Amino acid sequence: MEDTELQLSDAPITGMLDTESPAMESNGDAFLPDLPVIGQTADWSPDQVAPEPLTNILPEDSDASQDAPLQQQSPNEQMGSPELGSVEKAVEQFQIASAQLFQVEQPPPPPLPAEEPPQPPAEHVPEPGEPEGQEMTVAPEPADGTEVQQMTEDGMELEEPAREATEEAVALEPSEFEKLFKQCEDNPEDFNGWVYLLQFVEQENYLPAVRSAFDAFFLRYPYCYGYWKKYADIEKKHENIQVAEEVYRRGLQAIPLSVDLWLHYLTYIKENSDLSDPETEGRIRAAHEHAVLAAGTDFRSDRLWESYISWETEQEKLANVTAIYDRVLGIPTQLYSQHFQRFKDHVQNNNPKHFLSEEEFVQLRLELSKASLLAMIGEVEETPIASEDLPPGMDDLVDPAKRVTEIENMRHKVIEVRQEVFNHNEHEVSKRWAFEEGIKRPYFHVKSLEKTQLNNWKEYLDFEIENGIPERVVVLFERCLIACALYEEFWTKYAKYLEGYSIDGVRHVYKKACSTHLPRKPAIHLLWAAFEEQQGNVEEARGILKSLEEVVPGLAMVRLRRVSLERRHGNLEEAEALLREAMESAKNVTETSFYAVKLARQMMKVQRSLSKARKVLLDAIERDQTSPKLFLNLLELEYSGDVTQNEAEILACFDRALQSQMPLESRLLFCQRKVEFLEDFGSDINVLVAAYEENEKLQKESESSKRKAENGYDSSQEPDAKRLRMEDGTLGDVSAATDPNASNSAYNSWYQQQYGGWGQNSWGQYNQYAQYNQYYPPPPT
Repeated sequence: MEDTELQLSDAPITGMLDTESPAMESNGDAFLPDLPVIGQTADWSPDQVAPEPLTNILPEDSDASQDAPLQQQSPNEQMGSPELGSVEKAVEQFQIASAQLFQVEQPPPPPLPAEEPPQPPAEHVPEPGEPEGQEMTVAPEPADGTEVQQMTEDGMELEEPAREATEEAVALEPSEFEKLFKQCEDNPEDFNGWVYLLQFVEQENYLPAVRSAFDAFFLRYPYCYGYWKKYADIEKKHENIQVAEEVYRRGLQAIPLSVDLWLHYLTYIKENSDLSDPETEGRIRAAHEHAVLAAGTDFRSDRLWESYISWETEQEKLANVTAIYDRVLGIPTQLYSQHFQRFKDHVQNNNPKHFLSEEEFVQLRLELSKASLLAMIGEVEETPIASEDLPPGMDDLVDPAKRVTEIENMRHKVIEVRQEVFNHNEHEVSKRWAFEEGIKRPYFHVKSLEKTQLNNWKEYLDFEIENGIPERVVVLFERCLIACALYEEFWTKYAKYLEGYSIDGVRHVYKKACSTHLPRKPAIHLLWAAFEEQQGNVEEARGILKSLEEVVPGLAMVRLRRVSLERRHGNLEEAEALLREAMESAKNVTETSFYAVKLARQMMKVQRSLSKARKVLLDAIERDQTSPKLFLNLLELEYSGDVTQNEAEILACFDRALQSQMPLESRLLFCQRKVEFLEDFGSDINVLVAAYEENEKLQKESESSKRKAENGYDSSQEPDAKRLRMEDGTLGDVSAATDPNASNSAYNSWYQQQYGGWGQNSWGQYNQYAQYNQYYPPPPT
């Protein structure tokens, strides 16, 4: 099998901003649907894109430069930072206007070519464990039996390829593709399984299978920018230029902060554009503009800016080059100093009238002329300038000496103005340099991050929230959630931050986290449901909880949250039905008892039905005789009424607990509570005395079992004489229990143990007060 290892570039992977919001203009996402098209415009819409999931998983060794320390020398100057944005602007950026991306569970398959027969490689060497002679087949048809029509770019229907050969092969034995595909469907979290599948379809080079595999893969892992490029390369190899471009667009929708994917896309459109078309230059320029708007604010976006500058230089649009430098010089990036040095070279090597706009050139000429005139006259006040002495527009001065002087003065002035911007930017970089240097893995990987990495992200986010502006905070969150996509604490932190700015932004974050990256994490789903309920979207909250329970069944916290949601909105019958359903579907009696207690409490406290609550607990006790919680809740239920009227029911509850199969310690506690109840509320002394006797009996049994357990006692190994003496003692205890005087003695003994010291002067009985009593007399009784 040919080598299918990813060949990735050396740049970090960044970002996952919302690509549908027209308000996200400062990040470039709003422009993505309008990217320039090569040749004829393709019928492409966000509906064809996978629901915006976000797990960018790459081989850990694929980006060697990302793990290297930052190369740029750390700045030392401490200058005031410029004003870079406002809270209002950040709010606008996160007004996510469209949620269509999440209205479909998976995108429709991309158009298939009309004639695309299977093309196995000429020389195929099976991998270890791979059966030979297997025929490639397409993924199974939809379970509902519907056929997906193949459509061309312009919407025309394609002929179905012949299926007799593949159907015959399937009837005999599943193909290797189907086996691998089914393994991935059964265990979508197994990333290695997906890698094997993609390698297999790439090697077999059968386009329908390639599309099925890649489309299914990106539903789970849309942040693997290297695989987006592989997918596009395969389509290009089959001469599907428009489809390849759509693949790039889908990838950029999924991970708009990926500098590498933008660079691959820009290279692609340059290579496949018609240079003779007068509109080609505008389309390529628009693509570059979209790229820097989407990913240009990333700290490691320098190569993207350099690509834009290099292309404009090739087009000999030096004024555009200057405008690009003006933008990048104010953005904290890794190579900020290099950008400024190259800008100075750009200014020194070109004529100002070529690299400045006409408006800026004329304004600068007037300012220099005024400054020169004031220097000659020596006056501070306003002096009119003889503008008629200056040539019109951008024409050169007539005097060669003055012309050279003007050019040098202009160059100096241009650099001087940008020097201030550079100083401010350098100060911003210096404050963040240590955090950036601590980021060792900016891309996503299935392996866990080290604690130092997680702490660095936490501290970086806290610093940016406290000292930065909303635009920077958002970009940092987006970068963080690529490397930390599997850690729900960062998603929660992001959502909480956005609550002060954009409700739609919060919802967007929760959808990304729960739909793709954390589909089995209940905590963040519960937060999302609570958020939707706060916004009044009860149906949405109900659907979130129900979907989570279908994905991860059997979670008590989810079922109880569903019950509480229905109760809060007055649906008591639905709440009761949910609890009864949980009792019926419980896996064991312990789980049944748990839900029975919850149902009984709801009936008692909410529905105010004592009889229904008692019946629920009694039925549960019949099934589970060993649960102290059931007896305690039944006792609490009986206590809630008039204890003088419910004495019989309460005593029956105690007796039921003492006759149950609960452990001895639990029965002893219930017996003690029975004695206390009779002491406080009992009406019959005979019942009280009997309760004391029963308590003393259980107490002796408990102490005896403890001593035996501590000493490793085994009665079968004792001498007969000793066992006989013990039996005699037992008989004596039994006779004492039947003797009225002995009963009274037991009563008095227990009473003295419980209440004998109450109210008496016991000061000084404890060692900790011995020294105190040497100096002070005990308090009066």
